[in-house]
Amino acid sequence: MLFPSEYAEIQSLNQDHPSPFVNNFAVSMQEACMPSVLQYNTFLTNLPNFQANVPVHDFSSCVSNNSTSDEGDDQLHTNMIIDERKQRRMISNRESARRSRMRKQKHLDELWSQVVRLRTENYSLIDKLNNLSESHDKVLEENAKLKEENSGLRQMLTDAQLSSTYNSLKDLEEAHFNAESSSDQSISNSQ
Repeated sequence: MLFPSEYAEIQSLNQDHPSPFVNNFAVSMQEACMPSVLQYNTFLTNLPNFQANVPVHDFSSCVSNNSTSDEGDDQLHTNMIIDERKQRRMISNRESARRSRMRKQKHLDELWSQVVRLRTENYSLIDKLNNLSESHDKVLEENAKLKEENSGLRQMLTDAQLSSTYNSLKDLEEAHFNAESSSDQSISNSQ
């Protein structure tokens, strides 16, 4: 394969010995042996003060070694395929990383949403617990009052029952005394 400097020497040689055959031969050799150099050559030849010195005898090695050129083309093709695969792999990796970031972000959003929901639930449960605690305290106070009232009422009932029993006994005693008195009077009258 020819290097750009070798091709440049051939062009310089062509300018020293103008011949239409050599010019056509140089161009056809360039296209056959160096397809990638052709692109750069048109750019370089348009530059001012460009001089190329390529020895003519290097073309003979290029012509005689077409298989080397084919191998070079195969290598270039293989490199292009490898580069294309690398490019596809890079794009695929970027897409995969993007999808992974999106999944992670979605998961984080879901977790954050869950945190907000659980916090709201927690505040609601704390409010309910506070209300129940206050109600419980009120119920305990009311129970204590009711127990006192119950105790007082029992005492009153006991007192009332005792009083009633005492009055009944007193009435009975009075009735018995009255009966004895009247019986004594009747006995004394009868005598």
